[in-house]
Amino acid sequence: MGKGRLEAFSDGVIAIIITIMVLEMKVPHGADWAALRPLTPVFLSYVLSFVYLGIYWNNHHHLLQAVQHVNGPILWANLHLLFWLSLFPFATGWMGENHFAALPVALYGVILFLAALAYFILTRVLVAHHGQDSALATAIGRDSKGKISMVVYAVAIPLAFVNSGLACALYILVAAIWLIPDRRIEKTLIS
Repeated sequence: MGKGRLEAFSDGVIAIIITIMVLEMKVPHGADWAALRPLTPVFLSYVLSFVYLGIYWNNHHHLLQAVQHVNGPILWANLHLLFWLSLFPFATGWMGENHFAALPVALYGVILFLAALAYFILTRVLVAHHGQDSALATAIGRDSKGKISMVVYAVAIPLAFVNSGLACALYILVAAIWLIPDRRIEKTLIS
């Protein structure tokens, strides 16, 4: 099977997720700067989730550039990733509306962890389909950054119950690590 429909569907789902997130931000009932102040946590959680979705979209795009074709297990692995990404609006809204309280911050971390795990599974299913000697397998390598990210999430989740600000700082740290697009695939495909 070709990969075009998978790419188009994934792009569409991610665009819808971002749209849902922004629609969750309610317009304030005042016309001064003070009216915006209560929205600060909601806006900050939105920015963090927008960055994360951008990272996933960018890396998903790069990942599929190294893919020649897809099969059923790849489609399901991709849907698994999109499922966890689709929960971002809920977790984002809950975290922002509750001013980064412990449980919403921990749940946000659980969703980040499961999305990262789903992306890891997708990469493994793609490598299994294309072969260990494929350009994709070479580009992905050991995926240290992905594994480190999951460890940081696993640390941040229980930390949220002790200090939700530190847990959020760890989420921001992982996002910062991934902000620069993963160049492994580009380097492998160009060389």
